[in-house]
Amino acid sequence: MPASHPKPLIGITLMIAAMLVMPFLDVVAKFLGQQNVPIVEIVWGRLVFGTLLTAPLVIRSEGLKGLVPQQAHLHVARAILVACATGLFFWALKYQGIAETLSIYFVQPLVVTMLSPLILGETVGLRRWLAVIVGFMGTLIIIRPGFQNVNPGMLMALGAGTASAIYMLISRILAGQNRASASTFHTSLAGAVIVSVALIYFWQTPTLQQWFMFVLLAFFATLGNYLAIRALEYAEASLLAPFGYTEMINAVLAGWYFFGDFPDAWTFTGVGILIVCAIYLSYRERIKKTAQSYQTNDIAL
Repeated sequence: MPASHPKPLIGITLMIAAMLVMPFLDVVAKFLGQQNVPIVEIVWGRLVFGTLLTAPLVIRSEGLKGLVPQQAHLHVARAILVACATGLFFWALKYQGIAETLSIYFVQPLVVTMLSPLILGETVGLRRWLAVIVGFMGTLIIIRPGFQNVNPGMLMALGAGTASAIYMLISRILAGQNRASASTFHTSLAGAVIVSVALIYFWQTPTLQQWFMFVLLAFFATLGNYLAIRALEYAEASLLAPFGYTEMINAVLAGWYFFGDFPDAWTFTGVGILIVCAIYLSYRERIKKTAQSYQTNDIAL
């Protein structure tokens, strides 16, 4: 979505604020996992209460008609992907720290670039393919197969990043058809229904504290997404993308403060490579859009 009120500094500030909020979602999820709450139930709590929190926003901005989705099959597909990505990410937190899980999850923009020719029919140039290859080398530095024990959490984080990438590609197909708040509501609602069916086999009655933590999950997720969406109203996505990686700073601090986890030097090295590659891909995307804009203006003239 192009910025409707170009004020880059406000957009950047809102994006950084969103990234400060999001790691607290992972903190709450990790606490729930440590209390042996089933992962499916944690995902259910995130989606159900997220649906309840976003519904008033949709009704306020679009009225009751905003609750009715267009292209429902795509929202169902997104719901399955967001449930898988969320579940795998939360599951990974049972095996490793927040920062380690998030660092592997950062493969998302690389997977988006790699799959965009198949799903969107986009053309990916040689330099962008090289960035993807270098980025995966960064991922291998983090995981270091053969040099350390590859725990299940690493593979789950990789799966979460991949599922999230496909989710983003489907979101591009839906872009412009609904407001972001309505699109988020439809996906959360479909996901809540799907996970509720699976929950029949995993239900474990939550304590009062765990119910409160479910609400916190949805609150942090909704607030973080809201701030990110607002940021897009003031600045272009390609400008904001690099600032999304400030989430790693707060993830390290939150993991260290709440759980005593701190990544090693190799993990920081791999994350640095991933971030540089993702920023380069964002830069190339911006150049591509600028060139397309010039071509459109030339044709109009």
